[in-house]
Amino acid sequence: MNKKTYLIFGISKGLGKSITINLPKDIDTVFGISRTQPDFLREKTNVNWIQTDLSNPKISSETIKARLKNSAIDYLIYNVGIWENSAFSNEYIFEENSLSEINNIINTNITSCIVNIQSLLNNLKLSSNAKVILIGSTWGLDNHNGKEVTFSASKFALRGIVHSLRENLRRHKIGVSIINLGYLATEFDNNEDVATVLKKTDGNLIPLQDVINSLKFIISTSNASCVKEINMPAMNDTNL
Repeated sequence: MNKKTYLIFGISKGLGKSITINLPKDIDTVFGISRTQPDFLREKTNVNWIQTDLSNPKISSETIKARLKNSAIDYLIYNVGIWENSAFSNEYIFEENSLSEINNIINTNITSCIVNIQSLLNNLKLSSNAKVILIGSTWGLDNHNGKEVTFSASKFALRGIVHSLRENLRRHKIGVSIINLGYLATEFDNNEDVATVLKKTDGNLIPLQDVINSLKFIISTSNASCVKEINMPAMNDTNL
């Protein structure tokens, strides 16, 4: 069994926590990025936590690169997405979004993604079958009916990053993919079984296990294949 190296962004909670706990094998090496310390580090001794604030792309990229040095990266998973304070509620008013809030979202969701991937290209090239996987959103798909302007813009930007980055990395056979997710059942513990999640949410939220399975599919493919996009809205999601 070959040992792999993961670089996972946003591991402290929600989907990022679930990815870190459930996707890598115990023999794999994991570098996990978050601003706050995860609560599961004692249980996952193969996780090397790197504390940094992705709202500052320059410092975060320098911090991460300094820790990884010349380590090969097999799978880079950018699971980052902050949104407006009043997003996804009736209180959201675009006119009230401050410049600092808009800049923070763009720096964290877009600029940091670009700068960090750029700084780690040589690490990815050291792998024989590297994958770059961005976690997107249905707010980045055509004709959604959400009102959150900056968040939506950042998720559309991720799709642009993926399309162009793939052309830059094609000759190195580094796969570049994006998974555009709908509403997730992030409030449930990682050990909650799918049947229970479906029952408690009336089937309106995507179990995190479904996302893990989509990631397993991407990393299982050879470097002769390119999984471009996976769109995964909830079955009852009328946002599209």
